[in-house]
Amino acid sequence: MEKIIVYTDGGCWGNPGVGGWACVVIAEGEARELSGGEKLTTNNRMELTAAISALTAIYNTERFRNIPVLVNIDSQYVKNGITSWIHNWKKNGWKTAAKKPVLNQELWQKLDALNASLNVEWNWVKGHAGVEYNERCDQLCQMEMSKLK
Repeated sequence: MEKIIVYTDGGCWGNPGVGGWACVVIAEGEARELSGGEKLTTNNRMELTAAISALTAIYNTERFRNIPVLVNIDSQYVKNGITSWIHNWKKNGWKTAAKKPVLNQELWQKLDALNASLNVEWNWVKGHAGVEYNERCDQLCQMEMSKLK
């Protein structure tokens, strides 16, 4: 079977501030949109929430669990965190290289568990560069934030 393709985005008006997250999950020829927001949050929390929401939707659909997933994400923070930094964070008891607690640890732990449960490939895409579904995620984020302001 073909890969499941995912696009995610998260953002804030102010950081911290009103935030929104969105993802598009493309599977079996269908694009499914998910989005939400929070009154007081950070950009990084929204980026993580978008990725967690997409992978949770895939994991909760049993027939999708063994299909490879390609996550297209415009957040270097999430991509580098889940593919690289997280290994040392876990080894160091969830401390950064500077010996400080890892921010958003509970979200990283959720994302790590989902990442380990699925066959996920992470791909960074440039934001606001005309990538169709990345732009759609951005629109959905803006809509969620405008509901909360």
